[in-house]
Amino acid sequence: MKRKLAVFAVLLCTAFALLAASGVVSSTKNASQLALLHWYQANQAPTQFAAGLEPWCVAFDGASIWVTNASYPAGGSGFNVMKFRASDGALLGTFLLDSQPFGIAFDGANMWVSNGGAVSKLQASDGTVLATYAIGGAPTGVAFDGINIWVANYTSNTVTKLPASNGENPVNFPVGMKPLFVAFDGTNIWVTNSGSNNVTELNENGTVLGTFAVGTSPIGIAFDGTDMWVANSGSNNVTKLSLSGTTLGTFAVGTNPYGIAFDGANIWVANVTSNNVTKLSLSGSNLGTFAAGVSNPHGVAFDGANIWVVNTCYSCSTAGTLSKL
Repeated sequence: MKRKLAVFAVLLCTAFALLAASGVVSSTKNASQLALLHWYQANQAPTQFAAGLEPWCVAFDGASIWVTNASYPAGGSGFNVMKFRASDGALLGTFLLDSQPFGIAFDGANMWVSNGGAVSKLQASDGTVLATYAIGGAPTGVAFDGINIWVANYTSNTVTKLPASNGENPVNFPVGMKPLFVAFDGTNIWVTNSGSNNVTELNENGTVLGTFAVGTSPIGIAFDGTDMWVANSGSNNVTKLSLSGTTLGTFAVGTNPYGIAFDGANIWVANVTSNNVTKLSLSGSNLGTFAAGVSNPHGVAFDGANIWVVNTCYSCSTAGTLSKL
């Protein structure tokens, strides 16, 4: 019960922050879209911002967009995460980490970033690294459940749970092969297992409640308030699962789908090799395909008004980009 109240408090604070910033737009959308204060069409020509050498994952903290950079810049100052103002894309700070950053999540006050064999806690207000905690091997995706941080450990085939308050006594739980990303459904934790083509559902104590087959090489995962959506990189589609693990649909998207996000009404999927993002209705209908940036879009996030996509341009001599749709 405490965990659900904490989650509600975070969502409510975020909603009020957005209200104060921009006001409410009248709409006939349903009540589940509390935080969706604007309903814009995606821009065919996205606004883009330089975002480091190899941006990979992206998260929203209620006011700013955070991006992890997975490559060490030649001659640069080190691995880092970047903070952008959501309203205009202005760079607010670049914050150094000791190891390669990957996944990122917000706990209502701090950003949690997986890097090396650890997860770091950064103060969202100014990027100060508050602590770094050793966890499993090659940690990747990160999620917050209202009380705890959960991190998928790619080479350990585990997921780590540690309290967001102090990071003490992290516990590892076995999942499938090569876990990559994590999502919270309000009660339980879901993990995509890219090496075993399934997802694992665990309760707050780490007990496995089910393992459910999806497509090939599942990566990104998102919760729409009712069901789970999984991006299957190897089969170029998205699987929709009920919370009981029943497959409700499989929907074609672009090539090598990776990141996935829910905007309060629709699902957005970043397609790495086809260099675009796909917008799906909750029934799975394709609502459009949009250019996202230079190339190789990976992470995707929603800020209450816009979709943000990070583009990792492997062959470019310039930096990757952050696109605002």
